[in-house]
Amino acid sequence: MKSYLSLIPISAKVRRRQNRMTLLCIIFAVFLVSAIFSMADMAVRMEQSRLAKKHGQAFTLQAIMDTSMGQSLFLIAGALFLLILIAGVLMISGSINSTVAQRTKFFGMMRCIGMSRQQLARFVRLEALNWCKTAIPIGIILGTVSSWTLCAILRFVVQEEFTAIPLFGVSAIGVVSGIVMGIVTVLIAAWMPARQAAKVSPIAAVSGNTGSTDRTQRAVRTGALPIELSLGTHHAVSAKKNLVLMTGSFALSIILFLTFSVLLDWVGYLLPQSASDADITIYGESGMNCVSPQIAKAIRAIDGVENVFGRRSVFEVPAELGQEGLPQTVDLISFDDFDLNALKKDDVLKKGSDLSKVYGDNSYVLAICDPDAPLHKGDIIWVNGEALNVAGLLKYDLFSGDGFSHGKVSVITSDETFLRLTGIGDYSLVMVQGDLTDESAAAISDLLDEGLLFRDQRGQRTFGTYIAFVLCVYSFLAIIAMVTVLNIMNSISMSVSARGKQYGAMRAVGMDGRQVTQMIAAEAVTYALAGGVIGCTGGLAIGKILFNILIRDHFAYAVWTIPVFRLLIVVLFVASATFAAIHAPAKRIRDMAVTDTINEL
Repeated sequence: MKSYLSLIPISAKVRRRQNRMTLLCIIFAVFLVSAIFSMADMAVRMEQSRLAKKHGQAFTLQAIMDTSMGQSLFLIAGALFLLILIAGVLMISGSINSTVAQRTKFFGMMRCIGMSRQQLARFVRLEALNWCKTAIPIGIILGTVSSWTLCAILRFVVQEEFTAIPLFGVSAIGVVSGIVMGIVTVLIAAWMPARQAAKVSPIAAVSGNTGSTDRTQRAVRTGALPIELSLGTHHAVSAKKNLVLMTGSFALSIILFLTFSVLLDWVGYLLPQSASDADITIYGESGMNCVSPQIAKAIRAIDGVENVFGRRSVFEVPAELGQEGLPQTVDLISFDDFDLNALKKDDVLKKGSDLSKVYGDNSYVLAICDPDAPLHKGDIIWVNGEALNVAGLLKYDLFSGDGFSHGKVSVITSDETFLRLTGIGDYSLVMVQGDLTDESAAAISDLLDEGLLFRDQRGQRTFGTYIAFVLCVYSFLAIIAMVTVLNIMNSISMSVSARGKQYGAMRAVGMDGRQVTQMIAAEAVTYALAGGVIGCTGGLAIGKILFNILIRDHFAYAVWTIPVFRLLIVVLFVASATFAAIHAPAKRIRDMAVTDTINEL
């Protein structure tokens, strides 16, 4: 052996199994960053190609960055890079820290044969960098292949505006960002464990002490808790560095989950999906109610037609709203049952709205107004001498481009109520949904009377794009969850192994398998509770900031609310990860003979 550094590849081979989780964490961080920046780069290239084709000239990256799309893409990518960096540092640092704790005797032996503290710290850092030789290429390859797969899905399955997205493109930005992520993450993560290893004294080689070197000044206070639970909690909180790393692993995973989830809201506003989106729309040239119900009935008989629904409308109808600051006219619009059901499916009704009262011939309506308008559920609107009760309000104006009513008040009624109030039976708008071929569209067009217009919107649906984006986000979330659970399981397992002699001593003085399990569970639950509280708090705060940047600043009617359902998912995730982390190491300790446990290093 020419140098102590020659031990690094040997150690990597010997501890291959123990290093798997660390390698997986590095691969995970590199893969995510490489895939995110590669997809952002491909989207920018697509936008550049589209603008060049549209304007007949080449566009530089700066021109793309001046667009809202380019700014949003790289803003998101940059924010995710930072979060993944922090998560990777905590995960890898936790794994290295546990490895160092298990190898105290080895490091003490190296000190005995002449290795200095600086050399020992350098050994740990270089050992960590040695993993990058394997992990970074794998992460970049996975990220590049993933971007190819996603681009192919967007181009050939989703199609629509993604027909120009590049295929099999290698993104220099994606590759470089992946390499930077891997090296920087490992160097930061190895800094503290390297210092810890450098503190190991030569006496550790003789004593074989692999546990904490902190001296206990007094007995652990049990209070009302059983001794095993008190000891488990004490193990978690006494090792401050390990507590920070383990808590951070939980917290960062939750923050990443809640942060990525904001992207689902963003694409929901960017590509709104409505159950009432039409493939074909029929309306009068004059804009009045002039589409006969007989035409709608005839359309239903055409092959491929699934839904036909219509709307009637009368604008600026004199009304009394009974509140200052409200207009003296309203726009009356009728929705049939299918259209009303779509409002509930699309979640556009404000909390407390009672849609069930609006169906059929009655005096209940839905209202649309600006958020600051003094109109509420339960108010009365007088139209044509009849009192209409407001059963609910919509979150935004469906009929304006920016979601605001701009001082107007619109009233949505059922078909029967509208007919009773106005006596108008013809539609102003008839919409058709279905798997419509060109022949079906031509058949619908042939049914139209003179003065009626036909708008084919079959190629304008964005459902495929929306689903593709949602699947990408959920795929990243699944990867984050999987790696987090494996990392926590590995960290708890290594923490148990590092305290092998302690558990052996406890078994020797009479602690049974059930108590050992409860002690390990108490330690894991302490990490989970601390990480859950910090993660949910930080995730909600960062999520709200991103919501304001990505959504609120562009869709002024958007309102951030606490994502209760996502928080429930977080609780289930934390509980599942904690249970999984407890099971394996507790079973190993229970099944191990007391003598073997005492002798474990």
